[in-house]
Amino acid sequence: MSTSSCSEMHPIRPYRRVARGHASQRLLSSCTVWLLCFLFLTHAALADATLRPGDTIDLKIGGVPATEISSVSGQYTIDGEGNVNLPYINRVKIAGLAPGAAQAVIESIYKARQIYTNPNIVITMQPQSRFVNVGGEVKAPQRVPFTPDLTVLSAINAAGGFSPFANERKVRLLRGQQVTVIDVKKIRANPSQDVQLEPGDRVEVPQSLF
Repeated sequence: MSTSSCSEMHPIRPYRRVARGHASQRLLSSCTVWLLCFLFLTHAALADATLRPGDTIDLKIGGVPATEISSVSGQYTIDGEGNVNLPYINRVKIAGLAPGAAQAVIESIYKARQIYTNPNIVITMQPQSRFVNVGGEVKAPQRVPFTPDLTVLSAINAAGGFSPFANERKVRLLRGQQVTVIDVKKIRANPSQDVQLEPGDRVEVPQSLF
């Protein structure tokens, strides 16, 4: 009787292991899909973003002799005046342009100066150079990755929201030498007043006096 009972139980164990294996595979597949979606959205956001001073870009050139590719292709940083210093054509102003527009400008200069007949420029922005700093009376002060739809309120939410001691009416937005005081309570009442952020912005939440 006991032998028969044991033999009947044997098929159950591998079934349970298979079930656990299927659950693990489903979890792994879900994580993979999420990661791919995140990377796609990040790439799309960077492709639409405007180039700014201080940004680091990867520039690749094609349509030129093989010996010239390594001379031009590389990593460049946009200087404080919005220019990038490129071989043979020196400084080219690309700040304020989207990567696609900057590519076209550089290609046209290489053609106009008869350096290359049909160059193909590809610019890729470095994600780590695109952040907004959120500090002060928020629950998790941090650098928030920049996306084109990032606003003051969404950046504060990404940093965990306001701390209990925050002064929500005097949030400061620092952009270069410019300081703007923002009343976030008014933004909550009227979201259309929310302020669009740019890479390199700093959002500082002061402490309330009361």
